[in-house]
Amino acid sequence: MSGRRRGPNRQSMFGTVLAAIAFLPAALTPAPALAKPGAPGEAAEIARCIRVAARGYGWLEKTLWGLREQEAGWIGAEVANTNGTHDLGPLQINTWWVPRLARVIDRPEHQVRHWLRYDACFNAEAARWIFLSGLEATGNYWAAVGIYHSPTAWRQRSYASKVATHMRKLYGRDVFAPRSSERKR
Repeated sequence: MSGRRRGPNRQSMFGTVLAAIAFLPAALTPAPALAKPGAPGEAAEIARCIRVAARGYGWLEKTLWGLREQEAGWIGAEVANTNGTHDLGPLQINTWWVPRLARVIDRPEHQVRHWLRYDACFNAEAARWIFLSGLEATGNYWAAVGIYHSPTAWRQRSYASKVATHMRKLYGRDVFAPRSSERKR
């Protein structure tokens, strides 16, 4: 044996390459929205915007909080989806909605997209509009919650169930029991 140092053998090099390849998809996959910590004061701003968007309707505020808990976005968020769309801002509004929102408010799509990412109140208002549009179209609360997430029926049901779970955790089993302090309309 010579005094030269030998490099890694072929088998260990193959194992290292294999491990790197196995890790690559995880490294390239966008982090879930839950992984991003908010800036100081961000939670308070999002809470304020949800209150404003609910317009004093307790049931709507609870709904928006249920959506917020499920989506778990943050101000500035842009999370890629497998279908090529992105979810934007605190309530993770899908970019599929951008052209529709732009038509409704008569603003350019690039501006709407920017506002959805960086303006918590615009994001909460858009979430309100999407949910209430679904409610108006279907007349069914849980279908509207599902429509917020997807046009596909089985995804709607699954999503609505997750939002209901968040709402029960936040507000208890009787999440929609009327309270005397809530405005009735």
